[in-house]
Amino acid sequence: MKRKAFAFYGLLLVGGWFLGGYLKDLTVPEMRPMNEPMIHRIVMTAFVAFVVLAAIPFVPGAEIGFALLLLFGGQVAPLVYLGMVGALVVSFLCARLVPAPLLACGLQQLGLTKAAAFIIELDSAAPHERADRLSLILPPALGRRLHRYRHLLLAIALNTPGNSLLGGGGGLAFMAGASRLYGFGTYLATIVCAVAPVPLVFFFT
Repeated sequence: MKRKAFAFYGLLLVGGWFLGGYLKDLTVPEMRPMNEPMIHRIVMTAFVAFVVLAAIPFVPGAEIGFALLLLFGGQVAPLVYLGMVGALVVSFLCARLVPAPLLACGLQQLGLTKAAAFIIELDSAAPHERADRLSLILPPALGRRLHRYRHLLLAIALNTPGNSLLGGGGGLAFMAGASRLYGFGTYLATIVCAVAPVPLVFFFT
């Protein structure tokens, strides 16, 4: 059964990269002379694609945001920033809307029985008890540390190169929502700060 899980993971990686790269090339053209209506149309089309793709786990939609920043500079930085925050919120809320038994069933089908059991345990636990539930799969001290610094760890993961191996921004947001370890308010504050550095660099340069 673990082979099925690894095969599914590989399919998600390859499919996500292919879809993200294809749509980036489709929505963000190479630099060429353009009039203002054409620029506006390109930016809005790429923005919609960016938000949708960045919210999908394993699809590197953030590349569209980088392409927009490189193509149009700091003037689109606020738009890219709001788009990325919006995408991460959408992915988080979608995970919250998926019933935990359904997530557990999917994991069970892939042979990930421990992960499925963990999802059920977390869902049945009160918020203040979820740190203790981490001890089911981790040493107690490590579980408490991970729970205590979970917002910092999420911010670091979102800004770590190669995080597409963990599902990219959309995947990390989905896992944060599915874990029930993050309240919406603190999660929103975390991503608002975590997403800011790159757009700020382009905005002020």
